[in-house]
Amino acid sequence: MGLFSRFSRDIGIDLGTANTLAYVSGKGIVLQEPSVVAVDQVTKQTLAVGADAKMMLGRTPGNVTAIRPLRDGVIADFEKAELMLQHFIRRVHGGKSLVSPRVVVGIPSGVTGVERRAVMEAASQAGAREVHLLDEPVAAAIGAGLPVDEPTGNMIIDIGGGTTEVAVMSLQGSVISESVRVAGDELTESIAQYMKKVHNLVIGERTAEDIKIRIGSAYPTNDNDDANMEVRGLHLLSGLPRTVLVKGPEIRESMTEPLSSIVEAVKRTLERMPPELAADIVDRGIMLAGGGALLKGLDKLISHETGIVVHIASDPLCCVVMGTGLVLENFQQFSRVFSNPTTVL
Repeated sequence: MGLFSRFSRDIGIDLGTANTLAYVSGKGIVLQEPSVVAVDQVTKQTLAVGADAKMMLGRTPGNVTAIRPLRDGVIADFEKAELMLQHFIRRVHGGKSLVSPRVVVGIPSGVTGVERRAVMEAASQAGAREVHLLDEPVAAAIGAGLPVDEPTGNMIIDIGGGTTEVAVMSLQGSVISESVRVAGDELTESIAQYMKKVHNLVIGERTAEDIKIRIGSAYPTNDNDDANMEVRGLHLLSGLPRTVLVKGPEIRESMTEPLSSIVEAVKRTLERMPPELAADIVDRGIMLAGGGALLKGLDKLISHETGIVVHIASDPLCCVVMGTGLVLENFQQFSRVFSNPTTVL
């Protein structure tokens, strides 16, 4: 592999429902883009990928569709996912590599064999020489700096756009893991449903996400309770555009159901772990990673419900891709972490 790696730059990819990030060996994180593709339905031509395509969501004419090819952490539209991966791999390589790269892809731990195969095929069709799959909680733990190769318990909660991964790790492997398909997208959707039901206001996905980021919270604090925001949308009764003032506490209330599902997954994992590892977790605390970790007060909510200290990773959005990158840089050291045998294509 030494000869191959001299001419190609290996890539670690966090193929997320909301965002795709890429790490190139020797360079670090070189790409962070929304997982969105815009296609002309008539000519079948790709018009935009990533941030440019996200700007088109909900704003396209009839012949153009802007879609997210991943749902709940897995590929929902194989063709568009392949197009997106090809575009990103070409971009990070700049067309300079002489040999196809080795690619490590972070995927949810709860995906099926068919879904794993779809990711591997999409990566190989996009130009990968060799594809390895790495479970997201393992990648997130490595990227967050947890000592996963030691015989001690490390617990991580990785909340992405489509899935929440809860795992307890020791000696480079998952002792217990649980993957629930409730995460950032469900929190956003619950806000949109609340606005429709309570305020008779129809809003788009981007507006709901903006509300979540600006005034959303998981646990009451003085700062959150004072927050408010003007929301513009289409009024159901009059059919005309309308502006409504919403407050922080009601947005927190709207997200109660998906937040409860996440907390229950954490509790189930804690109940199943061996006593020795439980002692380590109580001592070291729980690490929170992924974009969902940025929701205000989520660490306080989980800590309140479990009685265990919760830490937020220093850069929660980049934990998984950093983990894939560190595995690439130290391939022999982390050879046991992969969830599939080596696949040379």
